[in-house]
Amino acid sequence: MISKKLLLVKFILSSDNENKIYKDCGIEIENDKIVSIRRFTYDEINSFKGEVVNGYNLVAVPGFIQTHLHLCQTLFRGLADDLQLLDWLQYRIFPFENAHDKNSLRISAQLGLNELIKGGTTTILDMGTLKHQEVIFDELSKSGIRAFAGKCMMDENELYPGFCQSTNDELKITNELAKEFHNNSDGRIKYGFAPRFVLSCSTELLTATKEMMKDFEGSIFHTHASENTGECAEVRSRHGVENIEYFDRMDLLNDHTVLAHCVHLNDDEIDILKNTNSRVSHCPSSNLKLGSGIADIPRLMKNGINVSLGADGAPCNNELSIFQEMRLASLIQKPIYGANSMDALSVFRLGNIEGAKALHIDNITGSIEVGKKADIVLMDLSTSDMPVIVDDNNLYSSIVYNASKNNVKDVFINGEHLIKNRTSIYDEEKIMCQGKEELTELLKRI
Repeated sequence: MISKKLLLVKFILSSDNENKIYKDCGIEIENDKIVSIRRFTYDEINSFKGEVVNGYNLVAVPGFIQTHLHLCQTLFRGLADDLQLLDWLQYRIFPFENAHDKNSLRISAQLGLNELIKGGTTTILDMGTLKHQEVIFDELSKSGIRAFAGKCMMDENELYPGFCQSTNDELKITNELAKEFHNNSDGRIKYGFAPRFVLSCSTELLTATKEMMKDFEGSIFHTHASENTGECAEVRSRHGVENIEYFDRMDLLNDHTVLAHCVHLNDDEIDILKNTNSRVSHCPSSNLKLGSGIADIPRLMKNGINVSLGADGAPCNNELSIFQEMRLASLIQKPIYGANSMDALSVFRLGNIEGAKALHIDNITGSIEVGKKADIVLMDLSTSDMPVIVDDNNLYSSIVYNASKNNVKDVFINGEHLIKNRTSIYDEEKIMCQGKEELTELLKRI
């Protein structure tokens, strides 16, 4: 049976190649795809056989895409504040993640997914955790979100020695998970191979992981790089080169590589990223909160390097909001490059179509176009904290500089109407209560 929906909205921001804006139009959906974008007559609306969403005062935007997240960390929000990266990992995050059991990991994922989907994020690249990764895949599948995810791989760990596994075990378990979950849920879930970062991965693990990817077409190589000066100094001490130079030496970089952060890069590293067509996931909130620095995103973009956005984890942010990332991505560059740098339209595109390009799914999502998957967010920009008049002249700036997850009213992923009038797919009171219980038990295990 064909499922039909018709979304009637005031504006549609397409994020297509021309950045077309439609006014007073409808988006017709059949099953999981957009089949038409046009004006509909009253007769067509009244005779439509399917769900009609009367969002005459709403703005339709492409579902947002976040290319660096840690669902396993959502439970630790507020427990790792005011620390720089390596201390944050050593004294808080590694002990917390190591103490996860299946129950605490499940509720952490549910809390994160609830926040993300309600906030308009429809696709994610998640760096999983060391143990029980199958739980995260189960929750991704149930939630309806589009996702790339994988077991966080670590076979070395001087910061917290108990939190790693042997190289052979890491590769064996990863291969088994990829075979089970790559292209799961009718292709909505794909595998993202996730060696954590240089300081927790042997050369053997990194190179073997990249080789393994060849068996899983469409998968992503996802890791951290050049986030913190202390991290970079330790990489130089161990390997005699910078992060990106080390990856390049091992032939780990190409257009299926997504590197989170890239705050501290030299000229040669930027050239390497450009020449290898590697992708960068910019996480401004996390970089600021951990004191890591400000990534030179305008320079990366000027060099043609694909840049997308991610909130990172709840303990280093402390929100999983794409709106916060867009706003900060723009504002932190303006004192350096000028008020007209990182304009609202450019940053808006980082949050959708550029994320889709990073993951090689821009043929199916990232913009509102006929033939693409119906990953669509309906936003109410008529609230009292928005501009009095929102029109073609300030739509992008209203979203990037004003809006928050509270302006998200409805969310569609793969044609499914998951968020209706801001109502969660989860019992929020229940998962918060379970979260408190599981966190209490987890802290006893440390």
